[in-house]
Amino acid sequence: MKGFIFKCTEKTERECLDRLLLGTDKLAGDEVLSLQPGDRLFLLNLGSDRLLGMFEAESCGQKNIVPEAWKGRYPYQIKVRCCGAIRLLQNAKESLSALQLDSHQILYDFEVDALSTLLSSDGFQGQLVIREGDSGWKLRELAEKLQRIRSERGLSRKINGRPILESTTHWDFPTQSYGSTPKGNNKYPGVTPAFIIWNLIKRYTEPGDLVLDPMCGSGTTIDVCKEEGRRVIGYDIVSVRPDIIENDARNIPLEDNSVDLVFIDSPYGDNIKYNPSPNSIGNISAETDEFYGELEKVMKEAHRVLKPGKVLGWLIGDQWVKKRFTPVGLKVYERLTKYFEPVDIICVVRRSQSSNTGVWHNRARRFNFYLRGFKYLHIVRKPETESRKGRGGRAIKWTQYLRTLSGATTNQLKVKQRQEGTR
Repeated sequence: MKGFIFKCTEKTERECLDRLLLGTDKLAGDEVLSLQPGDRLFLLNLGSDRLLGMFEAESCGQKNIVPEAWKGRYPYQIKVRCCGAIRLLQNAKESLSALQLDSHQILYDFEVDALSTLLSSDGFQGQLVIREGDSGWKLRELAEKLQRIRSERGLSRKINGRPILESTTHWDFPTQSYGSTPKGNNKYPGVTPAFIIWNLIKRYTEPGDLVLDPMCGSGTTIDVCKEEGRRVIGYDIVSVRPDIIENDARNIPLEDNSVDLVFIDSPYGDNIKYNPSPNSIGNISAETDEFYGELEKVMKEAHRVLKPGKVLGWLIGDQWVKKRFTPVGLKVYERLTKYFEPVDIICVVRRSQSSNTGVWHNRARRFNFYLRGFKYLHIVRKPETESRKGRGGRAIKWTQYLRTLSGATTNQLKVKQRQEGTR
């Protein structure tokens, strides 16, 4: 038995209780899909700061059990029944913080028991220390008990570099991997940050979907996908481990329209020796058209095997060699748009390159050049139908934000704007 804490607001709590349905968005979708009948569930009202429970799962976690619930905003859902009378825990955020629990993690059985204990304790209001003589539990004592059990079982609720779903187009990861198990080999030339792959599969795939990395390197994509419940195929022109299939990315041995997401971290030119293969694209200079022609062959294959409407992420960096700059990322993007629709472009901060030293920073300032500070992550989508590719523009209604000028109030500016609009 495991548990989970769903969230609601003052507006959505009534619908949860009326439908006996709990839901969440994509951020915690994987966790909800792992829930089974009999699991124990709780509902945290963010507005009133109270925890409701306990509920028991009647169904498995599924997507869109009731598609119209909450106007479709929370599609990862589960049907529930009440375990007796619904009880309330006040000051719930403080209590959950003290117990090192949050609403985006699966709860262990003993953590479920702890929350059940708090909900059933008459007079418990969630303060960190109950006054002497009051009935109920001392939250601090319960938190210490949970910590002892976690320690005995070798468990931890520390974040430990756990990824977050990025919300901007600027991604900066201080380490290559996260968690207690390595993802890929951080000594491999040009190794991919595992956080990038985690963010892509969380946004654009579901558990059980098939992810392809045709230039898999040291296997970072494979390790992330296996941990997150995605099927995965990794190819590389030179395999460095048994679960990477030796294959050239310019000829992918998969059926058309069979893959749910493609991720590619390709060579940026011939500035790094990626592997000993004489046929590697990494042996070709990024200053030549041949380099981009060979990468375009990879793009064509990725387009062929990717399902319509699905996404490709392509990580690429620019080059500055011998006083000459080559905008590799822009050239690659130009070729990608022949086959795919743009979704977005992410700036990924570069941290591990060998030039990130005091000596090189001093040289860049003295001799008037720039070190490579970022990579592009091009996110593109295979059109649902090829006729949609390159379709015309669409009407957009922009929200106008008014500034306060020369002491005028916002209301005065709104009135003035309305008056000008009637002239």
